[in-house]
Amino acid sequence: MGLILDIVRSAPRNADAIGVPVAAEGVVPRSLGMSRAALAANGFEGKAGQTLVIPSATGPTHIAVGIGKSGELTVSVLRNAAAAFARAAGRRANLATWLADVDGVDARAAAQAVVEGVALANYRYVGLKNDKTGSPAAVLALIVGQARTDAARTGADRGGVIADAACLARELANTPPAYLTARMLADRAVAMAATAGLDVEVFNRDQLKAMGCGGIVGVNAGSVEPPRMVRLTYTPKKPTGHVVLVGKGVTYDSGGISLKPSDAFHVVMKMDMSGAAAVLATMSTLKALKCRVAVTGYLMCTDNMPSGSALKLGDVLTMRNGKTVEIHNTDAEGRLILADGLSLAAESKPDAIVDIATLTGAAVAALGEKMAAVLGNNQAWVDQVRAAGARTDEATWQLPLAREYRKLLDSNVADMRNIGGPYAGTITASLFLDEFTAGVPWAHIDMAGTMKADSDDAWLAKGATGYGTRLMIDLVTNFAPVR
Repeated sequence: MGLILDIVRSAPRNADAIGVPVAAEGVVPRSLGMSRAALAANGFEGKAGQTLVIPSATGPTHIAVGIGKSGELTVSVLRNAAAAFARAAGRRANLATWLADVDGVDARAAAQAVVEGVALANYRYVGLKNDKTGSPAAVLALIVGQARTDAARTGADRGGVIADAACLARELANTPPAYLTARMLADRAVAMAATAGLDVEVFNRDQLKAMGCGGIVGVNAGSVEPPRMVRLTYTPKKPTGHVVLVGKGVTYDSGGISLKPSDAFHVVMKMDMSGAAAVLATMSTLKALKCRVAVTGYLMCTDNMPSGSALKLGDVLTMRNGKTVEIHNTDAEGRLILADGLSLAAESKPDAIVDIATLTGAAVAALGEKMAAVLGNNQAWVDQVRAAGARTDEATWQLPLAREYRKLLDSNVADMRNIGGPYAGTITASLFLDEFTAGVPWAHIDMAGTMKADSDDAWLAKGATGYGTRLMIDLVTNFAPVR
């Protein structure tokens, strides 16, 4: 993230821009030096996310930041308002704000939301650009009253850790495929594990073959780049439960023999590893956040390429749990690699499993780009996933795991096939995945629509969103065992 965080009692003298929260009604803070009528004359009404930049010839720029009606203020509104403040601050490097000191949101939650909003809105992918300036903000000071200081500091620190993780997921997903192969992603995971207090194991193609992981080996068959499976393990003292996260890590998806059309969506298939990026980013935070739940993360990493050795339609693969799958579409590859990960996850008999993947175009068609689909075999666990999404403003919508559609996966030559026909694609893909969960409480997050943003929007920055990182951090740190 690069933000230096501070908690202060008054506006620092070196601040370049100061964000002042203004509600849609009531008294306007005197520090702005403008009446409500003057603000309104400049088009500012205090609506949530509205901003008005008020320059000064002798001091810092003040920015009025709308927080809406007092009775409607939520953590999400505050996060979006902080993001709006960061964008309005432009290239100014030293920011300060009273946004974490508003009534209606407790100090810890407010500080976390403000830090997340500023950091995530300021994220910029630098990558291969010659201009390496990136995010302008360097310092963020939260101005709070004495009674809120300790809680605000705790919340700000937590927000910094979580924002860093989401930016890591974005950074990985934005990286061009030649610069982030399966081996490179595994190397990044090993390096991260060393600093995050995690145990890490990396499995190569030969090991995966020996383990019977026919899904990931089969998808990788057409590639010159070998696959990698990474298992990350976080084990606190006296864990209160065990959750397994499984992430789809297709570092580039051409569709294989079922080649994708050369269109705008094909261009962003470097982001088909966004699920694995979110799992890796989530795992990076657990020690710092003192998570009390044991968490295992599987990164299922490969690309999906066409060649003379590639997986063919009609081929049959044997998955880790012994089930056989006839291939009817090589572009339905994500479920094949997840099948092996889910099988391994279920073998450890955890309390719950969640997988996250950019899995189906059907999810995008049904829900658009603002929310992910969630399905599962245990309603209490799905409810926890959806609650985490609501708390983090990473929206979800539950679709039914309609078992009457299972027959669409029937095959004449194997236990099942890897697609179920032209309709209900997200549901049939989830039914396929359910075959590998062994009855363990499981939820599937299809984030195909939410993996990217086409423009800056509140705390979202154009490009990869890092979706799922904040949701899963919230999920595992608030985990309650389910039956």
